[in-house]
Amino acid sequence: MFSNQQPTAISEDKSATFTGWAAVPDGKGVLQKWSYHPRPLNEEDIEVEITHCGICGTDIHFSTEGWGTITRPAIPGHEIVGTVVARGKKAVHEIGDRVGVGCLVACCREPDLCDWCKKGEDQFCSKRVMTFNAPYKDGRGGISEGGFADRIRVYGDFAFKIPEEISSPEAASFFCAGITTYTPLKRYKAGPDTRIGVIGIGGLGHLALQFAKALGCKEIVAISGRDNKKEEAFSLGATKFINTSNKSQVEEAAQSLDLCLCTNGSKHNNWEEYLSLMAPLSNLVLLALPEVPISFKCSQMVRQDIAIVGSHLGSKRDIVEMLQFAAKHNVRPWVEKRPFEECNEACKDVHDGKPRYRIILEMDAAKKAAK
Repeated sequence: MFSNQQPTAISEDKSATFTGWAAVPDGKGVLQKWSYHPRPLNEEDIEVEITHCGICGTDIHFSTEGWGTITRPAIPGHEIVGTVVARGKKAVHEIGDRVGVGCLVACCREPDLCDWCKKGEDQFCSKRVMTFNAPYKDGRGGISEGGFADRIRVYGDFAFKIPEEISSPEAASFFCAGITTYTPLKRYKAGPDTRIGVIGIGGLGHLALQFAKALGCKEIVAISGRDNKKEEAFSLGATKFINTSNKSQVEEAAQSLDLCLCTNGSKHNNWEEYLSLMAPLSNLVLLALPEVPISFKCSQMVRQDIAIVGSHLGSKRDIVEMLQFAAKHNVRPWVEKRPFEECNEACKDVHDGKPRYRIILEMDAAKKAAK
């Protein structure tokens, strides 16, 4: 995700200027207004006037330099919703379409040569490009900039039409939090025979509970270190709640989960305790990225044939399927809208864990569209 490459002149369309909130070197997480020239609009590109963008933990880790040093101004944001205002002649969307853009904005575009793209798993393509602060690899130059901005240009096939049933503020969170939780549930075949746990009831976790309920999982266990979200967890679909601060609750739940999604990237996670909850032949799926290495004794994992795996986003096909599933089953994020100008205050609230459960920046274009 991190790059110190500078855009070259050939990669800029100096007739256009996009403005947003950028993370800066040594900025300590405080974003600054910054403008840039986008790449020229090619025949497969679209330009999106952004109306809403969700704030994700990734944006906070990046802007505070928790995952590495920032070497250039870069605009975060990868839960993007807006309206197509310009298109190349071969772009897959039309002017006026309401679309969303997630964590990826490009891949190799050569399915005959790329095994992962041929399989429809473009999120693993070696030439994939993350939505912000990543150099493009298509020979056109430039570095991607994200959705804390007024506009964005991307390949049209990395933008997705939003079902009418889902509002724009609600839609934003699906493009990271939604696909991050939906994909492993699908991959590991969560359903009526599955006892599933969700560690961390936040932006990702509250959607995971809803997806698990919609999939008809046998038991849905919300796992948290405090009781302050207990009642909300039940309203989101949990059938059981474990407070890990209560050791008797943890002991009573030993070996009770077939699948568990860990959405919590805290450095204080007790991984051996989480492993004690896993049944034989189960999967503990890591969705969050801690800023420090994790460690644990592996005896429980070996004796019970427990797999600890990661899950990285989802494919374009998965995103389309997820949006349709969410629309049909009334899966919706709980969101709090904040004005674009309050970006720094909103990011601080996310850093402090205050949202219930996702903060969505509302851009000036949203006000214009509402008139």
